[in-house]
Amino acid sequence: MAADRKTVVYSETSHTNGSFITDRPGLESVRSRITEDIRTTVADAGAEGVVVAMSGGIDSTVTAALAVEALGSDRVLGLGLPCHKAEHTGVSEARTIAEGLGIEFEEIQLRPLLEAFKETVGTELESHSAGDERDRPHERNHAIGNVTARLRMVCAYYAANRQQRLVLGTANRSEWLLGYFTKYGDGAADTYPIGDLYKTEVRALAKRVGVPRRIVSKEPTAGFWADQTDADELGAPYDVLDPLLQRLVDEDEPIGDAADALDIDRETARSIAWLCAETQHKRATPPTPGVAGRGDGSD
Repeated sequence: MAADRKTVVYSETSHTNGSFITDRPGLESVRSRITEDIRTTVADAGAEGVVVAMSGGIDSTVTAALAVEALGSDRVLGLGLPCHKAEHTGVSEARTIAEGLGIEFEEIQLRPLLEAFKETVGTELESHSAGDERDRPHERNHAIGNVTARLRMVCAYYAANRQQRLVLGTANRSEWLLGYFTKYGDGAADTYPIGDLYKTEVRALAKRVGVPRRIVSKEPTAGFWADQTDADELGAPYDVLDPLLQRLVDEDEPIGDAADALDIDRETARSIAWLCAETQHKRATPPTPGVAGRGDGSD
């Protein structure tokens, strides 16, 4: 069961804090819009409820909380899918959040699946002509991190298929624009409730929906390996990324002008802009040759 992938556009919402949605009326408007969209999406798909993979971080916590507002706690399933020791604390936090929301929560340890993958598929497909993998640990970390994300989505969709539910993605706009997600992993959900909100706005909304302070202030990480942080992976913290992305993407401002206005090093700004452009393929539906002018049927 799947719904057409989409996000919600908040074009008529008032803004403060620059043009970010952080004021109370704006956040309440967004909150209402998101919960209504979740209800409509689930109803249109004829689904019984939703599945949310919960990491103990702010994005999945906000997504789960809004799903409960929209559907009720009995129609939301939370999944804790740890794969590394560093994630155990987060999953324990996710269980606590789930209990507070009154939703069903299942924890599944993915480490045995990942080890089986590396021993079977991984060993068979490693290139023996590309040099010693010890010289490319970061490259291998990314590949295995992508496998982990896809294993998580396999579990989420298995639960969704078995229980007639939809999978709610937890990506925010900052991550989406920078391609900071895995194709067919966390980039494969049915709908993304917070997908139009920058991280700055997610933090503000989290406070409105009652997310604990310890979750809001936690260092953002994808949890692919120990000590990984979003800031290290993306080259800057969200406090720098969000205003720059908003100027470059939403306002179509030249890179140099945006960097100067925000007092950001131009090389850093160009690197972030390149990342946004280079990952466009991850945000697009895979193309077909367009034989005989045939479309995808979306019309």
